[in-house]
Amino acid sequence: MLASASPSHIEILLVEDSPADVLITQDALSEARVLNAIHVVDDGVEAIAFLRKQPPYADVPRPDLILLDLNLPRKSGREVLAEIKADPTLKSIPVVVLTTSRLEEDIWRAYDLHANCYVVKPLNFAAFVEAIQSIRHFWLSVVALPSEADYG
Repeated sequence: MLASASPSHIEILLVEDSPADVLITQDALSEARVLNAIHVVDDGVEAIAFLRKQPPYADVPRPDLILLDLNLPRKSGREVLAEIKADPTLKSIPVVVLTTSRLEEDIWRAYDLHANCYVVKPLNFAAFVEAIQSIRHFWLSVVALPSEADYG
């Protein structure tokens, strides 16, 4: 069963190591009227633990959308993306790479690893809010996402 195109509650996992970028992203999501649960982890190891519901994340919900930075400590965003897309229970979760890197190599590598989209973080807040609004509109209003119940 697919979730409706306008689900009442969306779980977002933000994987970001910069406290400033976490605050800006949370502010932008708030400004974009995304009033759903936003879970934050600050490195790749924690992201995988969260997704696999390993301690201390045993009771967390399955995210409907992942916003993933590429440059993370302990395990890079590229490694996280590769693990997500190789795992049959996680691969259907949309992963939006949200990073400062404009390098063609990073963009190509992210898509080779099956990122659902690649967004370069704008440098000013207004443009950042606009980018988050676009992400919100497309992934949380337009696209039909599979529901957690589909995964048994």
